[in-house]
Amino acid sequence: MAEAQKTWIDTATYHDLLRKLRFAPTGDPFFAGETGRYYMEVMARRKAEVGPEAHTAASKAIGWER
Repeated sequence: MAEAQKTWIDTATYHDLLRKLRFAPTGDPFFAGETGRYYMEVMARRKAEVGPEAHTAASKAIGWER
């Protein structure tokens, strides 16, 4: 995993992580291999930290259209 990718993942807000996950193009390197596994681990931790209400609010704020 590139250090820049790890740094971005580690410093991104839950909202930023969710937005990237939702709108990343197919084949985005953030979601492949070691980086992808790490991304999803951090995502799961952050989701647990923010709780279901904040997750729902972030999801609604992001929406499904770009």
